[in-house]
Amino acid sequence: MTQATLHYIADPLCGWCYAAAPLVRAARDVAGLDVVFHGGGMMAGPNAQPVTPQLRNYVMPHDHRIASLTGQPFGDAYFDGLLRDGTAVFDSAPPTAAVLAAEVLAGRGLDMFAALQRAHYVDGKRIADRDVLVSIAADLGLDRDAFAHAFDAQDAAALMQHFRDSRAWLTRVGGSGFPTFALETGAQIERLEPGRYLGQPDAWRDALRERLQAAQTTVSANANANAGALPQCGPDGCAL
Repeated sequence: MTQATLHYIADPLCGWCYAAAPLVRAARDVAGLDVVFHGGGMMAGPNAQPVTPQLRNYVMPHDHRIASLTGQPFGDAYFDGLLRDGTAVFDSAPPTAAVLAAEVLAGRGLDMFAALQRAHYVDGKRIADRDVLVSIAADLGLDRDAFAHAFDAQDAAALMQHFRDSRAWLTRVGGSGFPTFALETGAQIERLEPGRYLGQPDAWRDALRERLQAAQTTVSANANANAGALPQCGPDGCAL
């Protein structure tokens, strides 16, 4: 089986990334496919913002549509708690740092990302707060002190570079926002269109398996075509 990578460019505060969460779970079930997270920094740095009535009125129609389309749950603690809490701040940097810390500590960055989405959209928790992040990590089974150390070790400048690298990936694959999925098989990188699979994770899983099988067939065909090929020789040497 040819090893492939599904690049997942996303943000923990992106509602449509939450809509795609079942697709990410399904992709992780595909043998031979690595799923790699790239944090987009949607609300990081100068784009972090406090919760206001304007923000609530903007995100709620999207959230209701996501719930209707995908069945993803949204809690009262989010709609009537967090989205009405004017002291809360939406900042992508701390939760993204938590994802990276969980990956460094235990290879569980994607598990942390999913847990942050549930904590935000269902439980209405402030996922920009360090203590909340440490508690979420502990609930995942990570050592509390070890995670806190790994989180605190995340360098702010390196985190900003991670966001720039993620935006570079977005440009490279022709993406326009979050989430963006791109499948890398060998030297080929293809941006995928997950929209029609929202709410249909089994169909998405099957489609990914078919793409990997097609890639494997192509690799095998190329190998057979090159088998027994005569070297091309010239005055400077020989090469296949």
